[in-house]
Amino acid sequence: MRQTQVSPQKKDEGADAMHFQFLQSISVNGTPDRPNDDRVGATVDLAWVIDGATDLGEPGLLGTTGGAAWLSATAQTALQIVAGSTVRETMGRATQAIAHAFDRDRTRDIAAPWETPKAACAVAQIVDATLDCAQCADCSILVIRENDLVWATAAPDTQDEASAAAALGAGSAPTLQGEVLEDRRAARSVPDHAALSPDAERSMAATTFTSCPIAPGDEVLLMSDGFSAAIADYAHHTAETLVDTIKRDGLHRVVAQIRDIEDRDAECATFPRFKKSDDCTALWLRVSA
Repeated sequence: MRQTQVSPQKKDEGADAMHFQFLQSISVNGTPDRPNDDRVGATVDLAWVIDGATDLGEPGLLGTTGGAAWLSATAQTALQIVAGSTVRETMGRATQAIAHAFDRDRTRDIAAPWETPKAACAVAQIVDATLDCAQCADCSILVIRENDLVWATAAPDTQDEASAAAALGAGSAPTLQGEVLEDRRAARSVPDHAALSPDAERSMAATTFTSCPIAPGDEVLLMSDGFSAAIADYAHHTAETLVDTIKRDGLHRVVAQIRDIEDRDAECATFPRFKKSDDCTALWLRVSA
């Protein structure tokens, strides 16, 4: 099966209307005692995965709600109601809605830059015979064709984060405290930190927009980095073997494989990372006429 990387495409204005058919979705929290900060959803022509960035302090800015959960839920609500004619227009409306909601919901001023809620997201919108895509941070979208796989966004790559985790003590089960917490707060505070946030202008600047042609029968897989870890973090799958597994056994099988790897590397020694297990989310759709 051939695998290619997409580049921006022009839309076919004369194409027949297409829509998404839902196949499967899955979203599993990283640990049983913590809520899931991922969100996933789809309408007839719009689909998304949102991955709230782990909070680096106690709730307070938004009352008793953690910033990651607030941002993911707010972004999900926005995407359900503000869709535009292109994914860029949709994201523009959504980021403005998030900014207005933040001004409404926050209970005080931001005390430090790292406290600003952040998230990654991947959004796919059918526009004529084109899949319009938006990628912010490390969620990703794979288009599955009969004899071809196309990364409609940048392929998942977590090497920088793995290197940072290794530098802070791989093999000691890093947790978000002490030196690790301060490092993550510093990384989250840089002005050009690429993420969805309540700052609409910066969110749009951090988002990459691409498009690729689609046809009825194509399938679309949207993933948070907790799911694409099977490829990027653990090299347990290639894109091809990931798709083969999903088509044979479903999304839940991939999640089980990821959790098995993480359980066997609970100290984060073989695969350096900042927590044993991340929230794990994927959405699998088929394009239909």
